[in-house]
Amino acid sequence: MSIDVYKEWLGIPEEFRPPTHYQLLRLVDFDDEADRIYKFYKKLNTHVRKYATGKYSIESQTLLNELAKAMLCLTDLERKREYDISLGREMPEEEIDDPKDTLDYLLKLKVIERNQKQEIKDFAERRGLSIRDAVVQMKLADMETATRAYAIEMRRPYLDLAEMVPEDAVLDQLPRSTVKKHGVIPLFIDDDVVLVACAQEPEHELEDEVRLRYGLPMRAVLSTPRAINQAISTYYPPGVRETVTTKKVASSAVPTKKTSKVSAEAKSTGNAAMDGLQSDQTKQQRMINIIVMCWSTVIGYLIDYFVIKALVLPLWSSVMFLTILFPLSIFALNYKSILGKK
Repeated sequence: MSIDVYKEWLGIPEEFRPPTHYQLLRLVDFDDEADRIYKFYKKLNTHVRKYATGKYSIESQTLLNELAKAMLCLTDLERKREYDISLGREMPEEEIDDPKDTLDYLLKLKVIERNQKQEIKDFAERRGLSIRDAVVQMKLADMETATRAYAIEMRRPYLDLAEMVPEDAVLDQLPRSTVKKHGVIPLFIDDDVVLVACAQEPEHELEDEVRLRYGLPMRAVLSTPRAINQAISTYYPPGVRETVTTKKVASSAVPTKKTSKVSAEAKSTGNAAMDGLQSDQTKQQRMINIIVMCWSTVIGYLIDYFVIKALVLPLWSSVMFLTILFPLSIFALNYKSILGKK
């Protein structure tokens, strides 16, 4: 028996299908307060997780991921702006918000005092640390709070990876070697963007590889280093996802012309890469064949010289000699009698 999780669990009326991100998170339309958006998300996440172990566990996990997608969109300034415009909001030319740096946000939360800002900067510079890591090492804030502040500075959304489960089809597209190298976890595709959880700002190398493998642009989501490492251990244990599959991942939105162009370019680049790989494999196979032929010649010569000539031919010569010598000996010993009979 199916269940309307929007109505039964979130109290969203039936006429709102599919619900907007604001309706899903029980927010007022176009709410710009990132802290409030995250607070509502956390509350609803806790509520829906109550059903995670019952007969509706699959529906629960699907809704948890849907809540995460909504929160990540509305706490990402660039994506939120585009989403609000798609809902008919008239946006001013200036940005919705001017995010502060890590220390200003921690000051706003009253985690640090104003007179500690310079001390933190000096500590970070002396130790060669980021501001986030310096605050944590000075025991002024826990890693989650510091990472959320860092996310505000980087204009990125923050996600607790323990609150959702990445989609298998998306995980399968990024090999374990890439995940371990960059310390990231691919999550899901939302609005023609691949969301990837990172512990810090991603490098261009990672963004290029994600675009090549998925045919879509990447959008970073920040999480704590510990959460990233735990997720890698869970979803990428040794021997799992060592190589990528050819499984296609579906986007939650209808592809646009721009996306189709990006996908075509990525596909073309991917085909070129595959052609180059096949060419390299052909050259490698040719070299192996040449080496095998050379060794076959050498081994054949050694067998001929040390086995056939040294052992087999002398033995064969001895047999032939005895075969000829024996009749001659018999004739020599008995030639008189043989001649006498005649």
